[in-house]
Amino acid sequence: MTAAPAVPLRWTATVTALLLSCVLIGPARPAAEGAPAARGPELVQPPELVSEDGRLDVRLTVQEERVRLGARKVAALVYDGRFMPPTLRVRPGDRLDITLVNQASSATNLHTHGLHVSPEGHADNMAVRILPGEKWRYSYRFPEGQPPGTYWYHSHAHPQAEGQVFAGLAGAIVVEGLDRYLPPPLRGLPERLVALKDFQVRDGAIPTDNIDSNAPTTRTVNGLVNPTLRIRPGETQLWRLANMSANITYQVELPGTRFHVIAQDGNPLHRVWQRDRLLMPPASRYDVLVQGGPPGRTGLRTLAYTTGPAGDRYPQAVLATVVSEGAALPPARLPTLLAPFDDLRAAPVDRRRTVTFSQDKRKNRFFVNGREFDPERVDIRVRLGTTEEWTVRNDSDEEHAFHIHINPFQVISVNGRPYDARGRQDTVQLPVRGEVVIRTRFRDFVGVFPVHCHILNHEDRGMMANVEVVR
Repeated sequence: MTAAPAVPLRWTATVTALLLSCVLIGPARPAAEGAPAARGPELVQPPELVSEDGRLDVRLTVQEERVRLGARKVAALVYDGRFMPPTLRVRPGDRLDITLVNQASSATNLHTHGLHVSPEGHADNMAVRILPGEKWRYSYRFPEGQPPGTYWYHSHAHPQAEGQVFAGLAGAIVVEGLDRYLPPPLRGLPERLVALKDFQVRDGAIPTDNIDSNAPTTRTVNGLVNPTLRIRPGETQLWRLANMSANITYQVELPGTRFHVIAQDGNPLHRVWQRDRLLMPPASRYDVLVQGGPPGRTGLRTLAYTTGPAGDRYPQAVLATVVSEGAALPPARLPTLLAPFDDLRAAPVDRRRTVTFSQDKRKNRFFVNGREFDPERVDIRVRLGTTEEWTVRNDSDEEHAFHIHINPFQVISVNGRPYDARGRQDTVQLPVRGEVVIRTRFRDFVGVFPVHCHILNHEDRGMMANVEVVR
């Protein structure tokens, strides 16, 4: 396979907003509360491509295809003809090679979201631009210390990331190894990927431009409308919850059930969270343990949510029907402590910075430190091996999802109040007219990569900045 010549990709500003949040879920409860009116198809897991002997070699083709979503066929932009493409399963220390073939009519590229890999050359390089009819071979080498958990891959083609992700260019990556932190009775649990995507239809196609993120949108799980997810009473399952939408925030709830969160954004937690609700800004992921409740069916739903006076309003919607049925199992004892944690609160800080997100909503323009994104400009330069503290401010009347590539961070405080972080994350929701303080240790890799808002409409329209790590 040959590699197409790379052309610098001109991205726009956006500061990928990541997640800071709370989680929710618990045992399912009989019909009444939150029950959907009707069940959809059975929840189907995407096909999996699994590494063997330390290597996974994948070929993904970007295509403009008609796909079935719910009761209709719509034109979409997809990998390998699927709105929910293959899940890539790898292990720490593996090598992953992806040949991306572009059969679509616009340029694209690929980002391995959240993975701790090089941002240069043929790895997670956002400056690569794959033109129609070309192909590019990506190669990622994972460190032995790559945290296990749920990640994802998607287009990062600036300034068309919003439209390409919205139209279907997003799939899951699983790094194996969470089992080693669980007690022996909980190893090898049944797993369910719960990938959250939404779509709109305009003239028979999912739109890729002039997308109204505040318009009515159909929610899907693994590309299915209100699928049925089955669990036995008392059974423990591992759910990999991932918000793969281009713009929208989910507030997930399963009435009568709690989520026992064991990993956030692909990072195993030191202490397990238990929450009734999970706030999931775009790009966020949670690995959670869920135990089946009494026999019955309950709606896994997203609650009504607003992102602020200048933001969007999302109505409540059923995502899936959870059916608890079959022979009951005795509920397993769930862990409270999990992985070791290098707490940065006590770490020496080499430098402190302020990063401010702002916007001109009337002109639909968005800024980091008062400037729109310029792919040729380095906005923040840091030294390899140092620890920095950033005060990330939101100087606007809507929430933003702050996201950083390559190196996850620890949240230190939110609006001046200390935050009890249980681990690292790569996305955090910035409160309206508020601030979040984070600390990051820049380790292993040099090169240029972005920070941005992961509301991709904001990223494409300027809310992104380049970070360069130097020796």
